[in-house]
Amino acid sequence: MTSIEPEPQAGAVPDVPSAPAPAGDPFQPAGVTWDRVSTRLIPARLILVGLWLGLPLVLCAVLAVILTPWLWIPVAVLALLALWVGLLIPRQVRAMGYAERDEDLLIRKGILFRQLVVVPYGRMQFVDVTAGPLARRFGIATVQLHTAAASTDAEIPGLPPQEAERLRDRLSAHGEARLAGL
Repeated sequence: MTSIEPEPQAGAVPDVPSAPAPAGDPFQPAGVTWDRVSTRLIPARLILVGLWLGLPLVLCAVLAVILTPWLWIPVAVLALLALWVGLLIPRQVRAMGYAERDEDLLIRKGILFRQLVVVPYGRMQFVDVTAGPLARRFGIATVQLHTAAASTDAEIPGLPPQEAERLRDRLSAHGEARLAGL
C-alpha cells in the first residue's frame, strides 16, 4: 500500500531535515586566495603611533623632571601603551587582506576583533585611491570603495601604487558591467 503525502500549502515550509552547519571558519571562505597588503604599511603606522604617543610621553617626562616625580606614572603608562601598540601593528597588517571573486570583493582585517566585508561589484558607486605624504614616502596607497550605504564603505590600505591603480580600474570595470546589467 502506498501513501500519498499531501502537497505543502502555499507559503508553508516543507519538512526538510536540517543539514549540519559547515565547520568552516566564516572569516576563511573556501576556495578564496587572499592578497595581502604591503608590509611597508607597518613602518608608516609605527611612525604615526610614535607621533601620537611619543610627543605626550616626552612632554610628561620633561614635566616629571621639572615639576613632580608623580608624572613618571603617565610616562610609564604611555611607554607600555607604545610598546603594546608597536607589537600589535605588525600582526594587524599581516592579518589584512583582500580577494577578488566573480561577483564581489572580500576585505578582511583584525586579529582579536576580526571583520570580513563583502562588497558586491554591482553595489559600488565609485572607487578612490588616496595617498598622503607619509604613505607616498613609503610607496603605498589606499583604495576606498564607496557604496550606496555609508556604513558599508570599505578600504584597503597599504597597497603599492601600481596595485592600487590596477585594483581601482578592475573594480570600476566590474561595477560598470554589473550596473549596466540592471
